[in-house]
Amino acid sequence: MKTDDEVKELVRQKYSEIALQDKSTNESSCCGSGCCSEEVYNIMNDDYSNLEGYNPDADLGLGCGLPTQFAQIKKGDVVVDLGSGAGNDCFVARAETGEDGKVIGIDFTEAMINKARENAEKLGFHNVEFRQGDIEKMPVSASTADVIVSNCVLNLVPNKDNVFKEIYRVLKPGGHFSISDIVLVGDLPSQLQNAAEMYAGCVSGAIQKGNYLDLIKNNGFENIMIQKEKAITIPDDILANYLNPEELLAYKAGNTGIFSISVFAQKPSEEACCKPGCCS
Repeated sequence: MKTDDEVKELVRQKYSEIALQDKSTNESSCCGSGCCSEEVYNIMNDDYSNLEGYNPDADLGLGCGLPTQFAQIKKGDVVVDLGSGAGNDCFVARAETGEDGKVIGIDFTEAMINKARENAEKLGFHNVEFRQGDIEKMPVSASTADVIVSNCVLNLVPNKDNVFKEIYRVLKPGGHFSISDIVLVGDLPSQLQNAAEMYAGCVSGAIQKGNYLDLIKNNGFENIMIQKEKAITIPDDILANYLNPEELLAYKAGNTGIFSISVFAQKPSEEACCKPGCCS
């Protein structure tokens, strides 16, 4: 069993490599993990190309949803993107929030931050900022963000409860998040759960869907809803790297499912908070 720090270092190393890969390599693998399949198609991510603000240079093909599409971003909003990569969701969010708003991208990996900053400079965006940091301890002040988005990142984090606590802290009262992530229904075979490539590829770091939603509720969020859900099918030639033929058949015949979900939730407004004298 790896420690949290060991898992984080694994993710840092893997995504430093991914930052230097081309998009086609990332799209034909498990979120860029490099476990390439002969079935070359997007295993996880959705098509951004029709969204305003989309920039192909910032799209590494690493996502598993379109959180910005559902994020209800308004003009002038402050938006924080967790695990911002090369800046893809940040630039789409900027198209929504406009020049009067601000977008802050946070990423764990120096190579990703450098790539995102280069993209922002090429685009001439002066209200998009990238900060290197751990989303379990965000380099952002409390009550800063109107909206938080994230695309296939929390599943990589060992302590997801810490991240939701940080999201709550950073959101303004009444603010909300829209997060796309990978969750499970049923238990993955241990071979997949322990495989480093599959971990960095978004799958084996995922938790049960019910537990994921409970974390959100238990951290004080309200109006929780799943905005989109889709099943993820991993090709047999990738699964065969981890499972023998009998195990592969049993896995496919079982009730285990891997899903991409986009989840919305809101931090209670100040009016909903318990003030001195109003609580029993």
